[in-house]
Amino acid sequence: MDALANAGGPPAQLLIDSRRFVPIVVWGAEKGELNQAIGRSRGGRTTKINALTGGICRPVAFLLTGGNVGECTAGEVLIDRMPPTSLLNAYKGYGSDAIRRQVRQRGTFANIGPKTNSKWKNCFSPYPYRDRNAIERMFCSLKDLRRIATRYDRLATNFLAAICIAATVSYWL
Repeated sequence: MDALANAGGPPAQLLIDSRRFVPIVVWGAEKGELNQAIGRSRGGRTTKINALTGGICRPVAFLLTGGNVGECTAGEVLIDRMPPTSLLNAYKGYGSDAIRRQVRQRGTFANIGPKTNSKWKNCFSPYPYRDRNAIERMFCSLKDLRRIATRYDRLATNFLAAICIAATVSYWL
């Protein structure tokens, strides 16, 4: 998937977001096993898929975390993997100062909606933000696949491989 994502050249804009997925059987911390990207959140034990996509729903990078990991923590890792682009549209959960600084250092404009509780409202343009529905459509088509919508895999690497194969077949081939 990485080779296909890099072969098309740099995208004009990138979108970043995350979704929670529920594992069918929970293996984990009770037995002393390693963290397999399953965390406890309000909805129980969940896995969160963080994704970077281009403007036409094509995924560029995925990152698996536990359901209790915040968007800003995962966003910093995904932005390191981000190809050069001029615009990054993100949900307001990614609106930390550290992420804005990291995006600015890469020479990209961060179009992130302001949080409701922030005192300083950042520069935000709603016109390019309308294109953020492309990442929502990408997650919806991944959730159409039963193996992805309900995590059956015990290991995080196997689940991530299934996501990459599904995304490659759906969007790149």
